[in-house]
Amino acid sequence: MRVALFATTLSLLLAPSLAAHGAPMEAPPPNAPDQQPAFPAQTRAPAMQSTVELQVEVVADGLVHPWALAFLPQGGMLVTERPGRLRVITAEGDISEPITGVPEVDARGQGGLLDVVLDPGFADNRRLYLSYSEPREHGKNGTAVVRATLSTDGSRLTDVQPIFHQQPDWDSTKHFGSRVIPDGEGHLFITLGERSLPEPRQQAQSLESDLGKVVRINRDGSIPDDNPFVGRDEARPEIWSYGHRNIQGAALRPGSGALWTIEHGPQGGDELNRPEAGHNYGWPVITYGEDYSGAPIGEGITKHEGMEQPIYYWDPVIAPGGMTFYTGNRFAGWQGNLLIASLRPGGVVRLALEGDRVSGEERLLEDLGRVRDVAQGPDGALWVLTDQRDGRLVRITPETP
Repeated sequence: MRVALFATTLSLLLAPSLAAHGAPMEAPPPNAPDQQPAFPAQTRAPAMQSTVELQVEVVADGLVHPWALAFLPQGGMLVTERPGRLRVITAEGDISEPITGVPEVDARGQGGLLDVVLDPGFADNRRLYLSYSEPREHGKNGTAVVRATLSTDGSRLTDVQPIFHQQPDWDSTKHFGSRVIPDGEGHLFITLGERSLPEPRQQAQSLESDLGKVVRINRDGSIPDDNPFVGRDEARPEIWSYGHRNIQGAALRPGSGALWTIEHGPQGGDELNRPEAGHNYGWPVITYGEDYSGAPIGEGITKHEGMEQPIYYWDPVIAPGGMTFYTGNRFAGWQGNLLIASLRPGGVVRLALEGDRVSGEERLLEDLGRVRDVAQGPDGALWVLTDQRDGRLVRITPETP
């Protein structure tokens, strides 16, 4: 592994607020120009514009397709690499040897070692959660989550316990999800893809399948009694919401504690949602996008009775990765904004919110290329991972005069 430390300064457009009548966000023409939003600013919200200088510091490089990071209470962070490695990286950029005890992963296509999340009680119990694409019989696979304990020296995992296995498994290398979000009340939300292929994608609408779902479990893998489909025949009790495509970003909104998610659309139709218990988010019946061939998805409709509209959508896509609500003080006017990793065109997307509606959008740091995860550090700085064979851990701060 190589470690590089350097800084560059970029002039970027940032805004603490915007007027509702501002010019819409500029973007290339939509893939599906005949589709129309269901309400104003559901897409291409007003652009936010003002000037600030940002300092961009590459803290570590040489990472192989890093996917997620989690900050350790004693300093530094855990970082996953998709081929199946979990490492500790210090704030100075020192990269550890791979931590032992990580489960075997199916690291083909979009699969591999994915999310890493600390248990809310990590400072006392040193527990964490890993999501990954689990190899199964006959070349199939599926998203799985384990709970494990990190040794005090950070070198190994012990007491590795499987707590979730997505069902059914499938022979696919795409759309595993997956983010793991502790809700602060003893539960975990897990976001799951629908495996992409034409046959399994239909299961996003089936309550007998985990494909294309948000599921909610207790931290030991058991099912909460108040899940929406508990006790219902022909429904999996772990399901929280359904009709999703491939959710790779999720976060709890400060204050309300509500779960917000962001999922990949096809060619157009990336969606920001606030999944509620038992609700149907439409895929693949409704979508603000089209298939990669240019053909419509299903009937090519964007609305259907009993199916929820996204809070916001993008066409063309931003190809979203991780996301976070900003709560720090380093970036004036960013408090409560939603920051989203973008794989294409790259960089970070910043959204201002008014209630449950998007009131402004900004595209930042596109020169970074494919950004897989974005997180707020304990110091209020912004940290991102670039998803490349020579991936980087980057720290972003406002430049001081």
